Amino acid sequence: MERPARLLLLLSELRVRNAAYDVSLSRCLLTWKRRVSSPMYHPFRPSVSHVVSVSEIIAVREEDEEESSRTTNSGSWKKIQEGEGKDCGQAFTVFYVERCRQHRWRNSEVTFTCPDVALCQHWVSSIRELLATIASRPKRLLVYINPYGGKRQGKRIYDQKVAPLFARAGISTDVIVTEYANHARDHLRTEAELKKFDGVVCVGGDGMFSEIVHGLIWRTQIDGGVDLNCPDETLLPCALRIGIIPAGSTDCICFATVGANDPVTSALHIIVGDSQPMDVCSVHHNNTFLRYSVSLLGYGFYGDVLTDSERKRWMGPARYDFSGVKMFLNHHYYEGIVSYLPARGTLGTPRDTARCLSGCLVCQHNGQLLSERAEKYEMDEVSESESDSEWRTIRGKFLAINAASMSCACPRSPKGLSPAAHLADGTTDLILVRKCSRFNFLRHLLRHTSKDDQFDMTFVEVHRVRRFRFTPRYCQSDSDLDLDLQENGKRQIFSQICRDHPACGCAPAYSSWNCDGEILTHTAIDVRVHCQLIKLFARGIEEPAVFEDLTNPCAI
Repeated sequence: MERPARLLLLLSELRVRNAAYDVSLSRCLLTWKRRVSSPMYHPFRPSVSHVVSVSEIIAVREEDEEESSRTTNSGSWKKIQEGEGKDCGQAFTVFYVERCRQHRWRNSEVTFTCPDVALCQHWVSSIRELLATIASRPKRLLVYINPYGGKRQGKRIYDQKVAPLFARAGISTDVIVTEYANHARDHLRTEAELKKFDGVVCVGGDGMFSEIVHGLIWRTQIDGGVDLNCPDETLLPCALRIGIIPAGSTDCICFATVGANDPVTSALHIIVGDSQPMDVCSVHHNNTFLRYSVSLLGYGFYGDVLTDSERKRWMGPARYDFSGVKMFLNHHYYEGIVSYLPARGTLGTPRDTARCLSGCLVCQHNGQLLSERAEKYEMDEVSESESDSEWRTIRGKFLAINAASMSCACPRSPKGLSPAAHLADGTTDLILVRKCSRFNFLRHLLRHTSKDDQFDMTFVEVHRVRRFRFTPRYCQSDSDLDLDLQENGKRQIFSQICRDHPACGCAPAYSSWNCDGEILTHTAIDVRVHCQLIKLFARGIEEPAVFEDLTNPCAI
């Protein structure tokens, strides 16, 4: 017996251009298949059939002669009129998602001609009623546009590519063009009436996304009475989803959660109401909150590259390559102590081949497991740090200490720093690169762009952890160091550090932390992963097979 979701709501013979189609609508699918008796049917060609999920229908529009004469995309109405005369009935157009190669989505459309007006209106109303039942779709969005990020194309990208799609889908927007750094963060903290909206959208790069994350999490915790400065506090998940319209110089978050840095694709994920949970790491120093991180925390090589590149902003994006080569040649290493709390009882390891894809079972299983543990700790009134004695400690000299909360994949590094890292499993992959030769370190860096196992080296180790702490070897105490920096200035204190370094006379004893592209001057930090703290308008990277079977791929 057929399930109710499969029962047909409508079944009609309609026309697409000059061909007759059997068109059916159920609660899940819209299907149109060319009739065998159609004048355009060829007995030696396979029957043309199209299937679209109702959840991926963007909108439906009833056409009339005046409106359709202004349509420039397909010109289908004009051809119908010329081929069938003026007495051709009424038509309606369905706008839907079409998958293209490289994980891109496009807004496609098909126009159906009905034999009479009543039937046309019945089809339009039925599709609209189904779309209205999809509760996950946003109706009103708060949009922040960074006009200065990347190539300064944020406003143009939104106005030309995104706003028309939102309007077609019936989504109302409140748009704010940011005027200074952290404008969006500060507005979310104090002024935004969040209850009016179904989500927040940022048009910009990873820096803009970080602003939204910090503002939204801060507002959620303050409203919930959570002490942000306590690293043992369990943070409250944010109710509003975040959408990313890529328009920056780097769009790693978008690439890792959608699979493409394409504004139209991201806009369509927002319209259909996708939801992808994501972990967030809180970073503390001496019981003082510093920042949140969702992708990369890097000490040593990546911290030095960021610090040096900030002094060369006049070079534009080329500064990252220049600073990368410079820091590689300098080959600085740093001594310190890493303590970490390993993930136990969870699925997956950093060296398996299970990538985090749409509908990831690892994220679902581990998220449920951690949720049950949190309830247990709350009932027992025992904190996680007090109840777990599994902390492990590593001392050594490191060229790089990285914590990847996602694969950190990007067009330059399709696999990322940790290919098997997951978006929402409540863990981060702690990667320790010990002191080695320049040649071996270069081999490690090149592994990020190859298909080889980048952790299969004697000087590299990786651990999947829920929490970790780092203390630099030569730090008498970070509070003393901070005081010296304030009183004597950075140049004087770091010159003193260089003179006191016992290993190499000119190499600094301290690096900086690269926190999602922002510099943290505190070296001793406590990092904790908060499972599925935020949600994005995304669904994760879809299986390649979804895109490989396309018969008419879009032009890229």
